[in-house]
Amino acid sequence: MDTAAKQIGATLRRRLEAYENKPIVYEYGTVLSAGDGVVRIAGLAHSRYGELIAFENDVFGMTLDLELGGVGAVLLNSVDDVRAGERVCGTGRVVEVPVGEELLGRVVDPIGTPIDGKPLAASRMRPVESPAPRIIDRHGVNEPLMTGLLAVDSIIPIGRGQRELIIGDRQTGKSTIAIDTIINQRGKGVLCVYAAIGQKVSTLAQIYETLSAAGAMEYTVIVAATAGDCAALQYLAPYAGCAVAEQFMYDGRDALIVYDDLSKHAVAYRAMSLLLHRPPGREAYPGDVFYLHSRLLERAGHLRAELGGGSLTALPIVETMAGDISAYIPTNVISITDGQIYLEPELFHAGVRPAVNVGLSVSRVGSAAQKKAMRKVAKSLRLTLAQFRELQVFAQFGSDIDAVTRGILDNGERLSETLKQNQHEPLRMSEQVLLLFAVMNGSLKDVPCENVRAFNAGLLHYAGTRFAKLLDAIEETGDLDDAQTAGLRECIEGYRLTRSGD
Repeated sequence: MDTAAKQIGATLRRRLEAYENKPIVYEYGTVLSAGDGVVRIAGLAHSRYGELIAFENDVFGMTLDLELGGVGAVLLNSVDDVRAGERVCGTGRVVEVPVGEELLGRVVDPIGTPIDGKPLAASRMRPVESPAPRIIDRHGVNEPLMTGLLAVDSIIPIGRGQRELIIGDRQTGKSTIAIDTIINQRGKGVLCVYAAIGQKVSTLAQIYETLSAAGAMEYTVIVAATAGDCAALQYLAPYAGCAVAEQFMYDGRDALIVYDDLSKHAVAYRAMSLLLHRPPGREAYPGDVFYLHSRLLERAGHLRAELGGGSLTALPIVETMAGDISAYIPTNVISITDGQIYLEPELFHAGVRPAVNVGLSVSRVGSAAQKKAMRKVAKSLRLTLAQFRELQVFAQFGSDIDAVTRGILDNGERLSETLKQNQHEPLRMSEQVLLLFAVMNGSLKDVPCENVRAFNAGLLHYAGTRFAKLLDAIEETGDLDDAQTAGLRECIEGYRLTRSGD
């Protein structure tokens, strides 16, 4: 038995021994067969779905199949140490995970065992699976959750309590958008959970270092099942992460959870289901793969004020193959969520970062989750950008372009340059409003396209030093009145004069 398996077994053993109301009579069963982390058990007639069951030598499993002839279960640790004929007992408890603020800044596995080498003393536990809030318990999504990314906050706004899918091929910046969103929550009172499913340990360590360097681990929990973990732990990871984030929501706090990614989660569930001899369906996934993700994502939402007013925003990530968003898992998750951010490989390789495809990306909450200031400056942004992308294709085939079309193309190119953003450098809402105001009102029309990003960087620095009070006022009110609009014009003209003087 390896060290990690022993650690998981010891953690679960200590947790069971800590319960005060111990059952007087244990129900026992016998292992009929074991292999590939899946066991068939005779007995355990009163077992329930998701119950924690104990084998010999601190090996634990979770029941997934309840049949007349016995029980089918998956092992959570020591997948090769269970033999036919062994005795197994039910614990009477479903699989639980530690929750609470003690987990902030920590890296744990789906069982709640620390994997960052530090002790954990959490006072509360929560089942990894629990019912979603009822419709009557929910409030409308009307508060923005700012990602700090200009291309997202202006065109595809995300609200607190929303479920916004991030979808695209591998290596197109999906995780980067999620990490930047977590970094941008610093000082905004939003607690974050990052659920890593089937990732390499090196990738996980890199994400941890990035969040730590940005000071984001102070309000973040990482729940991780790496590529080396068994399928059962990878299956549990998003549910365990959701339980941690859900507790923050029910405590009246605002929480954000990132599922990275649900494609690997579906693959892990498919592996378990096939080993449990469940009938395969499309692409060999079991018939309940839609319910697998719907019951997870429906737990996000914004609670009514009478229930604390907390919110849980979900950012699931799904990986596509060759841009095929009509595949089984992508279409399933698209139909569950409140919109999607589609990242296009062609845009990514052309240097557009983040590589958001405006035509295929949508937020079904829309401007209801946008500050008034952002709504005013971005109202025609999507149309302008879509028109530019369409004309850009036709402009490649001919050189005879009329003045109107040339004007649209030039304006679109400057707008595209403005929307480009370095990773891990989120912008405040007032800074986004300033940049959009400048480009949408033609203040950049005499700036060469290759100099637009340098112009914008200088404008932000100039505004931060000379017009800090104006930016703070926009940040505080979230609106843009006539005086503030005049202030933005003054700021932009002042910077242009300073720049021309240089």
